[in-house]
Amino acid sequence: MKSKLLLLCAVFCFLVSQATSAQTAPPAKKQVSKSSAGKKAAALPFDRALLRPAQLKEKSPEIFDVKFSTTRGEFTVRVTRAWSPLGADRFYNLVKHHFYDGAVFFRVVDGFVAQFGISPYPQVSAAWKKAVIKDDPVVQSNLPGTIAFATDGPNTRTTQLFISMKNNYDLDHRGFSPFGKVTEGEKAVVMLYGGYGDEPRRGGDGPEQDKMEKRGNRYLEKGPRGGHGGKGWPKLDRITATTIVIPSAAPPAKK
Repeated sequence: MKSKLLLLCAVFCFLVSQATSAQTAPPAKKQVSKSSAGKKAAALPFDRALLRPAQLKEKSPEIFDVKFSTTRGEFTVRVTRAWSPLGADRFYNLVKHHFYDGAVFFRVVDGFVAQFGISPYPQVSAAWKKAVIKDDPVVQSNLPGTIAFATDGPNTRTTQLFISMKNNYDLDHRGFSPFGKVTEGEKAVVMLYGGYGDEPRRGGDGPEQDKMEKRGNRYLEKGPRGGHGGKGWPKLDRITATTIVIPSAAPPAKK
């Protein structure tokens, strides 16, 4: 009888110790998978490579096309690297990483130029603000449909571009070096909305470039936080997508 009591006591003590240890054991740590950890990085609405301009220095093909899809339709630019090598290389890298996707034609002056090239994302604009390239010699005139980088003086080209809407011969002597020309869809370029004209410092009613850089496309939108007296600039056309196309080699001549 005594042995049975001792056995029951031992079993009871064992069960109590197990219950106590189960109650006081620390909770297991949750493991964070690599996929969930990377969700935050993947949430950026632009290519992360655009935050590192110094690394985007790939040499462009000698000839290549860029197809622009816009709110006015499509047009194609044929780039000839020999016209402006540094400019062509910069343009190629920006398009390859979709810098211009979502950008607006913020300065459309009828009979002069259609200008674009400010990122919709302020952090991207900040990364490229001082990523300048040297000027190229001007070997191709600024004829209608040609595309060149805008500048703020010698050797200050970054990301802004303009398409000439007329014979801008005077720009040749000011160092603007075209690197390509619109070869298809010229009508879409001509139809870009130009009702706002130039920016205020040049006597127009368009958006201010420095505010676009700091606030992105939010500055352009209609509403209390937008510019233009809270009205924004809703009629500005924008680029929806850009695509690089390498032209196929010409077929051999028949004998």
